[in-house]
Amino acid sequence: MTSADGRPTGGGAPDSGALADLQAFAVELRRMNGEINRMTHGFASHQQLHPTDVSALAAVLDAPAPLTPGALREHLGLTSGAVTACLDRLERAGHIRRVRESSDRRVVHVRYQSSARLVARDYFMPLARATARARDRFSQAELSTVLRFLVAMNEELATAEDPPPAPPASPHPSPGH
Repeated sequence: MTSADGRPTGGGAPDSGALADLQAFAVELRRMNGEINRMTHGFASHQQLHPTDVSALAAVLDAPAPLTPGALREHLGLTSGAVTACLDRLERAGHIRRVRESSDRRVVHVRYQSSARLVARDYFMPLARATARARDRFSQAELSTVLRFLVAMNEELATAEDPPPAPPASPHPSPGH
């Protein structure tokens, strides 16, 4: 027997229906991630950027407050040098600007350029239209549940442990030994 969230109850193993539901969730989440990655990589190519640059743009766009390069580095899991190179590319391409806004001139904030928002909006309009068509298939109550699931999923992923590192490659013996 399983709970509403698919976890086993009563100490027993999950039934095959719960496993199939979990499998279906995993498949559909991977498919959606793949489709979004396809569009993101297309935008990166269209703008002559690296996909990591587009991830940085999304982080800047989605941040509740202006990001510093250090906060962006932490968010993306990159080195300081890699973030600097990424920001250099984005600034040259006109997507962001680095601004010293505070009384402490050492503090730099990354701002998304208005003109770049228009470029991204135009490119991702098919995604916006697809999202609107999909949303139209659901009631507000269903969409509220989906949104709660996505928020919970992102919270869980943000705190999930990293997988263990891969074991070191074993040396291959040379032929004849």
